[in-house]
Amino acid sequence: MTEPSKLPHHGVPEHQPAAGGIAARARAAAGPQYLNGLNPEQREAVEALDGPVLVLAGAGTGKTRVLTTRIAHILSQGRARPHEILSVTFTNKAAREMKLRLGQMLGQAVEGMPWLGTFHSIGGRILRIHAELVQLKSNFTVLDVDDQVRLLKQLLQAENIDDKRWPARMLAGLIDGWKNRGLAPSQVPSGEAAMFGNGKGGKLYASYQERLKILNAADFGDLLLENIRLFRENPDVLRQYQNRFKFILVDEYQDTNVAQYLWLRLLSQAPSRPGVPLSAIIPGDPTSPRLRGEHSRPSADVLEERRGEATATAQSAPGEGDSPQTELAETAPHPNPLPVKDGERERTAPSPKNICCVGDDDQSIYGWRGAEVDNILRFEHDFPGAKVIRLERNYRSTGHILAAASHLIAHNEGRLGKTLRTEDVDGEKVTVTGSWDSEEEARAIGEEIEELQRAGENLNEVAILVRASFQMREFEDRFVTLGLPYRVIGGPRFYERAEIRDALAYLRVINSPADDLAFERIVNVPKRGLGDATVQLLHDHARKRRMPLFEAARAVVETDELKPKARGALRDLILQFDRWRAQREVTAHTELAEIVLDESGYTEMWQKDRSADAAGRLDNLKELVRSMEEFENLQGFLEHISLVMDRDGDASDEAVSLMTLHSAKGLEFDNVFLPGWEEGLFPSQRTLDEQGRAGLEEERRLAHVGLTRARRRAKLYFATNRRIHGTWSTTIPSRFLDELPSANVEITESKGGSGWGGAGGYGPSRFDNVESFGSSYTTPGWQRAQANRNRSQGGRSGQARGGFEESQSSFSGGFSRNKRGPIVIEGELVAKSTGTVSEFSLADRVFHQKFGYGHVVKIDGNKLTIAFEKAGEKKVVDSFVERVQGR
Repeated sequence: MTEPSKLPHHGVPEHQPAAGGIAARARAAAGPQYLNGLNPEQREAVEALDGPVLVLAGAGTGKTRVLTTRIAHILSQGRARPHEILSVTFTNKAAREMKLRLGQMLGQAVEGMPWLGTFHSIGGRILRIHAELVQLKSNFTVLDVDDQVRLLKQLLQAENIDDKRWPARMLAGLIDGWKNRGLAPSQVPSGEAAMFGNGKGGKLYASYQERLKILNAADFGDLLLENIRLFRENPDVLRQYQNRFKFILVDEYQDTNVAQYLWLRLLSQAPSRPGVPLSAIIPGDPTSPRLRGEHSRPSADVLEERRGEATATAQSAPGEGDSPQTELAETAPHPNPLPVKDGERERTAPSPKNICCVGDDDQSIYGWRGAEVDNILRFEHDFPGAKVIRLERNYRSTGHILAAASHLIAHNEGRLGKTLRTEDVDGEKVTVTGSWDSEEEARAIGEEIEELQRAGENLNEVAILVRASFQMREFEDRFVTLGLPYRVIGGPRFYERAEIRDALAYLRVINSPADDLAFERIVNVPKRGLGDATVQLLHDHARKRRMPLFEAARAVVETDELKPKARGALRDLILQFDRWRAQREVTAHTELAEIVLDESGYTEMWQKDRSADAAGRLDNLKELVRSMEEFENLQGFLEHISLVMDRDGDASDEAVSLMTLHSAKGLEFDNVFLPGWEEGLFPSQRTLDEQGRAGLEEERRLAHVGLTRARRRAKLYFATNRRIHGTWSTTIPSRFLDELPSANVEITESKGGSGWGGAGGYGPSRFDNVESFGSSYTTPGWQRAQANRNRSQGGRSGQARGGFEESQSSFSGGFSRNKRGPIVIEGELVAKSTGTVSEFSLADRVFHQKFGYGHVVKIDGNKLTIAFEKAGEKKVVDSFVERVQGR
C-alpha cells in the first residue's frame, strides 16, 4: 500500500478549515484532551519537547499542571516510555500530587514510572543498584540525624576532642553543608576543614565516611554525593543512565543545591561513546570557587543579557560577564569531542538532552539550607540554545496584589525578569497598618479576622504568615482569649515546642513538687548523668513508698543506692529546686524564670548547640519569659498554659492557619495577614549581617512569596515598638513597604483598640477616660491599664529612647516591685540604638540592677558599653543604668 506521503500530487489547491467551522471543531475534538484549557504559554511549555527548556513559572501560574501535562504529552506522542522519563521533585508530597494528577490523565500508565520522585529517593535507588561500586552493600542503612550525631561523638572521643567545646551536632552540620556542595573529604578547602576541632575537621569527615562504609550505612547527604562519585568513577554506569533517560523534568529548580545541580548536569549530558575521556562530559571542577562556597553573582551585564531572547543569550561571546562560577560550565553541556567525518556527522553526533527545568527565581528562599538561586540564573549558560518560556498569567491573586508583589520584587538585581499579570478583577488594595506595639498588632489582626468570620468567611481561608516563629506566641494567646480556633502549620504550636515544654516543666515542678511528669522530663535536661537506670530507681522507690518522684529523689540521695556521681548530680538538682522555691516568695515570676533557665544550664545548653534552629529556640525562650509579664504570678501563668494546651480541635474544623513565611511556600489563602514588617525583623538583621546584599535579595523574595500567597486580600502590619531578644526597641518600618507601589496600597488605621497611645509617656490610653468601677474590678487587664495610667501621670517620661520602665501594682498573693532591668536569658543584653544622644559620658561610674557597678567605655547613641566590675563588659540601654558618684 502506498504511503500517504508518496501519493501522486494532482495540484489540489491548499485548503484550511474555516475557523469555528465543523471541520475545525471536529479536528480540535480529535486532539488530546489534556491540552484543553492551557493558555498559549502553558501549551508552548508542554509541547516544546526537543532540547533544553527553562519554564519560568511565577507564583500561581500553573507550573504543576504544566509538568504533569508535559509528561502526559511525551507519553501520548510516543516520544518515550514511562520508565524512560526522569522526573524529580523536592518533597514526597509534590511527587504524590504529580502521580495523582498523572493517574487521572493516563490511568495505569503512571504505575510504570519508577523514576518519578524526590532527588534523594531516586538517588538512593540508583545507589542500591550499584552499591558495591561505592563500597556498600545493597541493603545499606540510611542514618537519621540522631544516629549521625552519636557516631560523630564516638569519633570526637577517639580524637580526644572536647565535645562541649566542639559539639558533634555542629560537626554534623558542617559535613552536611560540604555534602550539599558535592565535596568529598579530599575536596574540602583546608581553611574550612580547620574551622572545627583545632584543624581536625577534614580528618574527622574522612574518618566519618570510612566508619559509614564499615557500618554499611549512608547518611542523607550521601544519597547524592555517592551518586556523583559513582558516575564520576564509572563512566559506563553514567552512560547507562544517560541512555535510559530520554527526558528529564525538574520541579522547583531554583531550590537546587550544588550537589543536586552536579547530579543533574551529569545525567543531562548526551551519552558519549566508550573511550571518550570522562573530563569531556563531566561539567566543572569540584574545587572551583563556587563549590568552595565563594559565591558570586553574575554581573549586571550577564543578567541583562538573560532577560532578552534565549537565542541571543546563547550566541553571546565567550567570556562575557565571567564570574568564578563560570568554571562549572566551561565545558559544553553536549560536547562531541571525537572527530566526525562530514558524511557521518548526522549519524554519530549526539543530540541535545531533553531536559526541562521548571522554577521561579523570584521564589528562591532557601539559601540558608544550601539552595543556589544561581543555578536557575545560569541555565542558559549551562545549556546553550535553551528555550526560555515565561508563565506570567497568574490564576490565584487579584490585580492589586500582583501589582504590589511584582513592583516589590523588581528591586532585586539577581533575577531573570518577568511580570505577573491577571485577567481577574483588581480587587481590594493591599493594606498597610501601623500599630503601637506587637500586642496591639495581635489585637488588630484578631479583630479583623472576627469581622471576616462574621461576614461569612471560612477560617480555613485565613492565614497569618510571620517571619520568625517567636511572633506566633502573641497570636496564639490572643486567639485563645477570643476563642478563635487556629492551627500551626510547619511546626508545633508555641507552647508545644520542645524548648518551651522543657522550660515549663521546670516551672511546674517549682509550683508543684508532686508533678512527676514534669520532673521526669527535665531530670536529665540538660544532661546530668541521670539516665534511664536512675529514673527507674526513682520510680521503684516512689511506688513502694507511695510518694512523688521528687520526694523519692530526696530520699534516695541520702542512701548509697546510686553511684556517687549520679547521687551528687541529683542532690544538686534538689537543692536548686529548694532554692528556687524559696526565691519564688520574694522574686517576680518573670525574674525567677530567667534565674531558673540560667542556673539550670538550660540556656547554656542551647547557646552551645550549633544547629541551625538553636538561635530560634533561644528567641522562643525569651518570648516565653516575656509572655509571663501579663500574669500576676506563676500559678496564674501555668493555669493559662493549661487552657492553651487543652485546645485540641478536630483537624477538619475551621481554623486560622498560623505559620512562618518559609512554611507557606506552595500554599494559598483568600485572606493573608503579614505582621512584623519592620527593619531587623523583616528583613532579618541576622540574614543581612551574614549574607549582605544576597541576604537582602532573598528576604525580598520571601516578601514576594508572602504577598503572592493571597488570593483576595493581603494585609501588612508593622509595630512601632517590639520586644526582640528580650529588649523593647523602637522599630522602623521595613524598607519593603516603601518598595510597594502607592497606587496599589491603602494605608489603614489599626483596629487594635488602644491606638497610638499607651504606657510610659507615649500618649493617652483608651482606659484614661474610663471611670473607676471600684476595687472589686481586679482583672489583670484592668490592673495593667491602671498601672500604666499611674505611670504615665506620675512616672518618668521619654522612655521611647529604647526601653520601658514598668511598675506593677500589688496584687493579692502577688508582688510589688519596679521592673528596672530588661529580661536577660543569655546574660547579655543587646539593644538597638535609636540614634538618641545619651546623657552619659565616657568613664562615668554607673549601677545596673543585674550587673552591678561599672564604668562606661563606649557610647553608641543610647547604647552604652559598660565594663562591669563582676559581670565583665556588657552592652545595655542607658535608661537601665544610673549614674553614681565617684570614679
